[in-house]
Amino acid sequence: MEKQTYITSSEISAVDDLYQKYLSNGNDLDAGWKKFFEGFEFARKNFTESASRDIPENVNKEFSVLNLINLYRAVGHLFTHTNPVRERRKYSPSLDEIELIGLSQSDMDTVFHAGSEIGLGDAKLRDIISFLKQTYCQSVGAEYRYIRNAEITKWLQEKMESCRNTPDFSKEEKINILNEISKAVIFESFLHTKFVGEKRFSLEGCEVLIPAMDSVIQQGASLGIKEFVIGMAHRGRLNVLASIMKKTYEDIFTEFEGKEFEESLFDGDVKYHQGYSSNVITKEGNKVHMSLTPNPSHLETVNGVVEGIARAKIDRSYDGDSTQLCPILIHGDSAIAGQGILYEIIQMVRLDAYKTGGTIHLVTNNQIGFTTNYMDARSSTYCTDIAKVTLSPVFHVNADDAEAVIFVVRLAMEFRQKFHRDVFIDLLGYRKYGHNEGDEPRFTQPLLYKSIASHANPREIYMKKLIVEGVVDEAQAKQIEDDFRNLLSERLNHAKQIKKTKVTSFLEGQWKGVKMATEADFDKSPDTAVDKKILLEIGNKITEVPAGKKFFNKMEKLFKDRKAMLDGDKLDWAMGELLAYGTLLNEGHSVRFSGQDVERGTFSHRHAVIKLEDSEEEYVPLASAEKNSKFMIYNSHLSEYAVLGFEYGYAMASPETLTIWEAQFGDFANCAQVIIDQYISAAEDKWRRMNGICLLLPHGYEGQGAEHSSARIERFLTLCAENNMYVINATTPANFFHALRRQLKTPYRKPLIAFTPKSLLRHPKCISSFDEFSNGGFKEIMDDVSVNPKSVKKLVFTFGKIYYDLLAYRETLSAATPLSSGRGAGGEVALIRIEQMYPFPKKQFSDLLNKYSSAKEFLWVQEEPHNMGAWGYLLRTVSPYLKGGQLQCIARPESASPATGSKKVHEIQQKEILEKVFKPHP
Repeated sequence: MEKQTYITSSEISAVDDLYQKYLSNGNDLDAGWKKFFEGFEFARKNFTESASRDIPENVNKEFSVLNLINLYRAVGHLFTHTNPVRERRKYSPSLDEIELIGLSQSDMDTVFHAGSEIGLGDAKLRDIISFLKQTYCQSVGAEYRYIRNAEITKWLQEKMESCRNTPDFSKEEKINILNEISKAVIFESFLHTKFVGEKRFSLEGCEVLIPAMDSVIQQGASLGIKEFVIGMAHRGRLNVLASIMKKTYEDIFTEFEGKEFEESLFDGDVKYHQGYSSNVITKEGNKVHMSLTPNPSHLETVNGVVEGIARAKIDRSYDGDSTQLCPILIHGDSAIAGQGILYEIIQMVRLDAYKTGGTIHLVTNNQIGFTTNYMDARSSTYCTDIAKVTLSPVFHVNADDAEAVIFVVRLAMEFRQKFHRDVFIDLLGYRKYGHNEGDEPRFTQPLLYKSIASHANPREIYMKKLIVEGVVDEAQAKQIEDDFRNLLSERLNHAKQIKKTKVTSFLEGQWKGVKMATEADFDKSPDTAVDKKILLEIGNKITEVPAGKKFFNKMEKLFKDRKAMLDGDKLDWAMGELLAYGTLLNEGHSVRFSGQDVERGTFSHRHAVIKLEDSEEEYVPLASAEKNSKFMIYNSHLSEYAVLGFEYGYAMASPETLTIWEAQFGDFANCAQVIIDQYISAAEDKWRRMNGICLLLPHGYEGQGAEHSSARIERFLTLCAENNMYVINATTPANFFHALRRQLKTPYRKPLIAFTPKSLLRHPKCISSFDEFSNGGFKEIMDDVSVNPKSVKKLVFTFGKIYYDLLAYRETLSAATPLSSGRGAGGEVALIRIEQMYPFPKKQFSDLLNKYSSAKEFLWVQEEPHNMGAWGYLLRTVSPYLKGGQLQCIARPESASPATGSKKVHEIQQKEILEKVFKPHP
């Protein structure tokens, strides 16, 4: 026996609460309630002022009936018949206890004018209640009364009450629903018998998802949608691929056969993670493009990626018109309630940086996790309660009632197109087997699975309904099944003849002309130089502020200083970065950039968006460099996981746009580790999908503590293999400029992990001349041009900011003892900057060692503790090139934490590193 859940007193007295708000400030209420209480006040005052007046005896009961109507609208969803396999939780008091609101059973045949509120006119109480039960307490439960928008609540109310939430489909429509649900059920049954024991994460128990998806697409296309971008987990994915995406049955069966992929260098992924794109012609003749995004097993991770893909396509293909493209996210009940990324995603829906015009959320509610009961999977009443954060409507539907599902899906699609908001559909079904087909669910849910074992499938339920209605007969229903099973058998026989598995297509159209990289592509970076004349032209544009507008004094000085840099041929980090964006914009490439505080920059260096002193008016200097391109920069909400997923998705659909995510501090990237592990580092290997996303991760040891020092270089290097991404730590503005431009100047795309500076943003030696921008390209290794190679005995390799600390220490030694000139171990010390750690510049490194043939000592110097940083990676990478020499590491001692919290201890540790480097051998 399940425990009872009680309605709170505030829910019972909902109307009274609204009345009290009306008394305090009627303007806070929507128009309907305001009008209602104005009428109530009129009646109350007239009753008080004229006791002699003839007041109808049932005036108070009229208001009680209105109260009852609004209670059904508000909490009727708690008393629905939406659970197909178990009795739903009981809530008390129930809506049948009408005595609690001033009514009684003796009023059932009394006629009330309040029936006009629901379109019945004067009606008996029993007819009013019957209407309300049919509308709000059958197969559909609607949550919408919390929405603080009178237009939306009125629209939803009229849509549902005008038909009592009861669809009236034509014979043709019903047969189509039967066909769709038949395909879903029979496909699962066929796989279960032909591939016994194979994991497929079947849809059985919630097969109604297939006609629901079909209806979304048909209805959406009729309302002007040309494209859908879909994200879902593994359960039911194969059925969606076959029934909705129209992936051939042969291809799916070939994957079940476990044959190797056509491309030998492609590792691939399991069949229920693959992506797919296709064009579908609807029944009305509309062409719709659909993309199912590849996803890992990490539930809900795909959501941000889907939204990013959708936004990129809306921006590029539909000129910002989100009514032509719709994202669909399919969730599991445990995942939508338990995975925190949902909250991060939901908070995006109204933000200018990330909005996509509303997402259709479909929940395949199995009422169970892997083995966890739903009562243990959440504290909220519903798995979809997160929808209330953004005041999105929720429809709970019995997944055994196919027609109710289709009705709700059509309503949801119409709602999305009209109001450009998210909408949630909770399909309450069950999971026929365990988490996978080899799992035994009766270990943990014996009673539930006893009920499921004897429960008819959705096709059988709907088929019987249609037979009773005379829509089809048993022979017709049997023919549908036989024809489809024969088709599947034929396709399976064909699949057995196929020798290799085909790599399925996904977003291929946008990537036309972009090739996969080869090993030879990484020998040297391409030329990314820009003519000095163009650099000056762009530089002058982006350092000007509009005349006649007053900016903050410090801002005006900053822009004057930037212009002076152009005149003095000494460009700092910010100018190098901004020129990279400006030159790409000038060449027709858009730039999209988001992250926390990126418009100004965490360290106040970028100032890509500036505001007038006395208003919120904004000025974007880089907009002046746009040529058939757009500069888009947004401060994100305080999220890493969802935002990085979104930007990854944007880059996935926009290979010709420079897409950047910057962490506030590099340390915070670990909040988005799932995206880094499952997408950025592995997508090309798993799904053959390239991506040019750029991650800017502020990194450097400056005494700011454990959480503001390290971007965890070691973690990224652990993920590096098969030339899957760039990992750099540029030490000059010009080299960073070339690294950013390189992202769009190679014939392929790779993610860029850039460890970026903090103190170097204003370091007097961290500057570049125009010649460095207008010649060559990115330098993977930067040599020490100040030493004589023949006299160098010690080679010191660095990565990032510590080079400048070593340089300053060498200069201090040189000034103190001119004869030593920074010498160590009996000869000069050369400071070599490895600017790109991966792919490791093997040829340049080998050439450099040949140049310093006299060197006998090789040091790797890093700021990070010995057990962190690049040391472990570098040791196994460069040893073959040292020709018997040994690479030694100078670093902080091994530590569980990346850095000390004490500024003094930091300075001591840093000094020890510098002293060890230049200490001669005894």
